[in-house]
Amino acid sequence: MEQIILVNQPVSKNYLKEVALRHFGDLVKAVVDVEKEVMAIGGELHADEEAFLLQTGSRQNNLWGINLYPKINGNDMIEFDSMINLRPGQNNRSRSVEDPSVRKKILDIVNRLIV
Repeated sequence: MEQIILVNQPVSKNYLKEVALRHFGDLVKAVVDVEKEVMAIGGELHADEEAFLLQTGSRQNNLWGINLYPKINGNDMIEFDSMINLRPGQNNRSRSVEDPSVRKKILDIVNRLIV
């Protein structure tokens, strides 16, 4: 059974590496709530983490899927790629996060939560 973890306090990169080993080896799927400034990790699919955050009161339009590569340093650790990001209604027509201000907010949140 997968364990989805709410990250609302800083976690270490070593912890993230442990989570990565449970599923994909070198990456952790994550969903960031840009309003609450938290993220969910540990799921096999971004959609699972999205559902988890929705159950905790997050709003779907604030949730963005990313991949984290804990062996890589800096912003290159973050890959903006998830099916949940396909949102034509929010002018996001790709699996990436197209709005530069949303990307920056995600970067800020991730850099604060992963130390």
